[in-house]
Amino acid sequence: MTHKPKLFIKTFGCQMNVNDSEYIIGQLLKLGYSTTEDIFKSNLILLNTCCVRAKVEQKIFSLIGKIKKIKESNPDVILGICGCMAQKEKENIFERAPHVDFIFNPSQINNLENIINNLVKYGGGKYISCDDTPEFSLNHIPVKRESKISAWIQIMRGCNNYCSYCVVPYTRGPEQSRGASEILSETADLAHDKYKEIFLLGQNVNSYGNDLSQPVTFSKLLELLNNIKGIERIRFTTSHPKDFSFNLIKTIKKCHKVCNHIHLPVQSGSSKILKMMNRKYDIDYYKNIIKEIRNNIDDIAITTDVMVGFPGETEKDFTDTLNVFKEIEFDEAYTFIYSNRENAVASLLPDQVPLQAKKERLWKLIDLQKEISAKINKKLEGKIFEVLVDKKSKRNIENQFSGRTGTNKTVVFTGKQDLLGKLAKVKIVKSTAWTLYGEIIG
Repeated sequence: MTHKPKLFIKTFGCQMNVNDSEYIIGQLLKLGYSTTEDIFKSNLILLNTCCVRAKVEQKIFSLIGKIKKIKESNPDVILGICGCMAQKEKENIFERAPHVDFIFNPSQINNLENIINNLVKYGGGKYISCDDTPEFSLNHIPVKRESKISAWIQIMRGCNNYCSYCVVPYTRGPEQSRGASEILSETADLAHDKYKEIFLLGQNVNSYGNDLSQPVTFSKLLELLNNIKGIERIRFTTSHPKDFSFNLIKTIKKCHKVCNHIHLPVQSGSSKILKMMNRKYDIDYYKNIIKEIRNNIDDIAITTDVMVGFPGETEKDFTDTLNVFKEIEFDEAYTFIYSNRENAVASLLPDQVPLQAKKERLWKLIDLQKEISAKINKKLEGKIFEVLVDKKSKRNIENQFSGRTGTNKTVVFTGKQDLLGKLAKVKIVKSTAWTLYGEIIG
């Protein structure tokens, strides 16, 4: 009996990378691989990398170094590096880690079968594939999804914004939209397979369709997806404030399947810093968007990304950010310390903020957001929400489940075994800053 070669894959970074890994696994399963969570039992090791922050990149290079010992004990093991760091460091990876066998960039995800076949054909020599593909299509590419309830759908890749702190335009290339018909077909297939929720992905979903020969706006795409029977919920990320339109607000309000949750990165509460970041909006413009959203959509949840310690950020600038958080009251915020990245303009700016000051500002912001989130969630106690049940208890507590509301809040509750993948009415009885606890109704 011939044993299948085993794949070990580790994914770093954003939801886009998670979805890329689903396509990687799907193609390798087609080629006869099986997956393993034991790196020491693998024949092929793939690291799907991220380089948004220096700390993550250092962690990846450290792991690559440790894998060298595995290859020394078993020279037949193949090591591949893909993702954003593969593109950014394509000139340096083989030099720093000669035991790496091949690399490919994010735009080559749908070309993996050819890459693996060429690697085998050329007898294990170094192989690199980092040229962009002419168009963005995932049609007929095998995929192994993590969930049977909620599915990621990439509607576009790349970015044209060139924020001064970010390397994504250099690692994922310019914006490329998938054809609307392809996205609709994929969603219809998911509905046929009993998926309940889709999550649309793009570096800037608001600019979807601008590059298509027959342009389709993001709002129009949402309307078309809203009509597909079987899909109960539609989510999306990420929206760029400079492209967020009033028409999109009307579409979210009108389309009942589009969830009442908007993730809108603010990045800083200081207009001076936003200009240095090349974000193309000021804080008054951002606050006006929030006002329009809340004036037109009832019970909307708004989350954000924010960065502290950007070069030139003074205590006054940071105080502006704190004040914006107090005024807007985000449901949740993903907070980061600014990290210098090669090729990014911000790494060349003067007045770099000391690490200790960055850490102190970060914890002040986290503490403030925790208070705000706890206050918002406290108001939800006693209310009833429709929850899409997507997980069983990680602690093996009998009949304990978790799911998310339409506003993307996590709810933990007990219920019957047949609730997984279903919509359930849950009454909130207790809350923390990050989690709601409830009891099933009916």
